[in-house]
Amino acid sequence: VEDGVTVFSTSTRNFNNRMGKDARVYLGSAELAAVCALLGRIPTVEEYREIVTKKVDPFAADLYRYLNFDQIAGFEDEGRVIPLEEMPKIEDILGIPAGAI
Repeated sequence: VEDGVTVFSTSTRNFNNRMGKDARVYLGSAELAAVCALLGRIPTVEEYREIVTKKVDPFAADLYRYLNFDQIAGFEDEGRVIPLEEMPKIEDILGIPAGAI
């Protein structure tokens, strides 16, 4: 971005000067990013609520269903366990002899 501008980002890697010299970066949600894109600027709280109520909330069940992954068919409560004897050896994964690093 141009030097010294204000930027809205959904990336968590928003440290100083990451996006441009003296850029001020604000971190926010995907919903807020959509509202910023519609307005071309960071909204007021009232603008955000109005737009989200009209444009996002009607689709909330579909948009957020993957956040409720435990309610999706096929979800398993327990992680997959691989017996130790079936675990790949690090030397096989890296393609080098053990202890070579």
